[in-house]
Order: sequence, then C-alpha cells, then structure tokens
Amino acid sequence: MSVIAESLWSASDTSPEAIEQALREMLFQQHAAEPDSVPARVLNLVAVVDREWSGEIANRLRKVGRYQPSRTIVCQVDPGRQTIDAQVSVAVQDGSTLSLARELVIVDIGTHHLEHLETIVDPLVVTDIPTLVWSPHGHDEAVDALLAISQIALIDTVDAFTPQEGLARAAALVERAIVVDLAWLRSVPWRERIAALFDPPSERPSLERLSHITIRHEETSSVVALLLVGWLGSRLGWTPSPLMLDREGRLTGSVHARRQEVRITLQPVPLPVRGLAGLTLETADGTSIALDRDRGGLAAVRIDQGAFGAGPTEHRWTIMGASRGEGGILGEGIRQAMLRDPVYRPALTAAQGLIA
Repeated sequence: MSVIAESLWSASDTSPEAIEQALREMLFQQHAAEPDSVPARVLNLVAVVDREWSGEIANRLRKVGRYQPSRTIVCQVDPGRQTIDAQVSVAVQDGSTLSLARELVIVDIGTHHLEHLETIVDPLVVTDIPTLVWSPHGHDEAVDALLAISQIALIDTVDAFTPQEGLARAAALVERAIVVDLAWLRSVPWRERIAALFDPPSERPSLERLSHITIRHEETSSVVALLLVGWLGSRLGWTPSPLMLDREGRLTGSVHARRQEVRITLQPVPLPVRGLAGLTLETADGTSIALDRDRGGLAAVRIDQGAFGAGPTEHRWTIMGASRGEGGILGEGIRQAMLRDPVYRPALTAAQGLIA
C-alpha cells in the first residue's frame, strides 16, 4: 500500500505525556485532512533496540508487508542518554477499501530508563488492543517491565548465548505472557511437511517405528532443531534424555519411545540464514525419508527396502514452497501475536529435556 499523507513531530528532552498529546493532535489533524482515513487498531508493537542497530531493525520491520502493527513504538537505547527525545509520524496508507493511518513513535532513552520502561510506554500504547513487546538486542529487564502493560512477548531463542539459556528464558516467559518464538516459527514448514508425509492412514504406523532422526541446521540454530524434536516428542509421547556433544560438534543421544529408543543427531552445516537445512527420518524396517532445502522448495528422497530380498527402491520429488526469509519470519511472528499456538509450550518443555 502506498502512503498518501504523512505528518511528523519531534521534540527534545520531552515526556511521555507530551508525546501522547502530540499523537492525539496529529491523528485529529490527519483525519481533518483525510476524512476517509481511519486509524488502524489491531496491535501495538513495542520494540526495544540498541540505537546503533536501529536501522537494521527498521529494515526488518519494513519487510513484514501487510502484517504491520497499528502503532509501533521503538525505544532506542543509548547508554549515555539521560533525557528523552522523541519523533512521531502518522502515515495514511491507501488501501483497497479503507485508508489506514498507522503511527510510528521513536523514543530515545538511556539504560537507566529500562527497569521502569512501562512508565514511559504506558501512555503511548493504544488501549483496548493487544500489545506485543520485542527486544531483539537483549534487555530482558525492559521486557520484564513491559509485561506489566503487554500481553504478548516476541522472542528469538536463537539469539540467546546458549540453547539452554534461550529455552530457559522462553519457559520463564510462558508463565507470564503469550510467547511467540521466531525460532519455533522457522520450523513451521518442516513440521507441516513431516505431518503431511505421515497423514495418510497407511503411513501412520511408521511413526511408531521411527529409529533415527537427523536434523541439519545452521550453526547457531541448534535450538530450532531442538524445538522440532521437542514437537515430535511431545506429540508422540517420547521421554526425552539429554543430548551430548560429540567430537564432530553434533548433539547426539536417544529418546525413549513407546516401542524402542530413537536416536537423535543434530548436525550443524553451513547455511546463509538461520533455521534448518534438512532432515532425515529413518525407521526400524529400513525406510528413510530425507528433506533438504532446494531451489523453490524442498528436495525429498524416500528409500524403501525391498521385500523378500529385493533391492531398495528410491523415489525423488520436489515439495514446492520457497523460504519466507527473515522478513517473512518476523511478519509471521507479528501475525501469530493475534493467534494462539497450544503446541509450542509442550514442545518447549520437551526440548528442555534434551539439554543437560
């Protein structure tokens, strides 16, 4: 959608009350100038970012497409700052039926503001709609403070220093808010494909015969693989056991299924983006199914052992569907803020059981 009108306001050494007053006046003036426009009122997004990296975050937000929040409040953290500066813009976008006004509020703050950030942000959020808080550069104390006025936390457990820390932080947050985890969303296409493979009634018994799962992941994205194994384990009733790091840098171990042990191998591989590169599922009767990233979708290979001494048969095909990229992942995270995913929490608990 194109911007057909935009108004701007800025102030130095200001207050939350002055910013809120400016917002109200700008919306009034915008409506007077564009009577057919209406304020978008679906979701507040509060992003707490380091000032030096705010441009990168702005680029990511520009790529979320139609999932743009109604009001975005960006708190830029400058360690040496003592006062509050602010810039506000109200942009009217020309839609197919309505012209929607969206607000962007940029607030420059110091680190000493973080512990009680809710006192600054509270006057700036639109009441009676959900508020999503996101802090891509850490600042857990800011998120903890903002949970007093928000209902949803957007996190990326890949950002944590270790998978243990990322999963522990997610587990603590789910006790206080709805959690949308970008690491979890990166596994969505893989979970959908696995579910589709075993959806035919004739294939479902193979789930009970799984004997080895290998997941190939980008080097920093082992937590995405852990959540995928956690999803499988929570759905199939597996009892998790801690995985160990082998000499080749892989996390390996076994989980206890209803009938047998299932070996798990998480293998880091070169990949230019976060997430998964591929996976292989093997069953006790010798069947293996491999899915790997390929141009335009996933390359699938299935090998079945022949009966009565016959040789193995191999089938290859392509599952269409390109990667959404990091912009698409963030847009999906904002969309998921309006939904509820009952599967994440059991998968998270199971994934924690895989880490010593």
